[in-house]
Amino acid sequence: MSVAILAGCHSTTAGSPVGGPPSGTEPSFPTSQPTRPTAAPPRTINPPPPSSPTRAPGSEELTPANGYVYIETKSGKTRCQLDESEVGCESQFTNSPTMDGMPANGVRLTADGTLRWIVGNLGDIPVVTLDYRTYQAVGWTIVAGEDGTRFTNDATRHGMVVATSGVQSF
Repeated sequence: MSVAILAGCHSTTAGSPVGGPPSGTEPSFPTSQPTRPTAAPPRTINPPPPSSPTRAPGSEELTPANGYVYIETKSGKTRCQLDESEVGCESQFTNSPTMDGMPANGVRLTADGTLRWIVGNLGDIPVVTLDYRTYQAVGWTIVAGEDGTRFTNDATRHGMVVATSGVQSF
């Protein structure tokens, strides 16, 4: 078995070596050197990332589920659903318009400021109960207070204040 190993490592090259007289100096081999540019390459300036709306100082970020945030006011009288494009709230409003012969129990505001009263039900949504403070959610600033809840779209600045006594858009 040791013979097979030695035979596998053994090689012979036929021929006779030919050398020249010793010169006493190192041999020279051509080496390539990188060329230097005549002018500095143009600098690439990366634009700053697009600015995101600033977060209200001291606000709490509400995490969306499937793109939506579901909230309930501290009083439990109003529930809302938010996504990037709109806010929809339901409540037992004391002064709502009549829609198809029924008092509206919902209101919807789009990011561009369009307000529409509706009759409907948000169903069994997994709400987060708000305290009286400021929140951020899916591009909206929410300021919850005893006298109502204010929703402001961070990009368009359109919004509404929702209370059981009514709704005011801006």
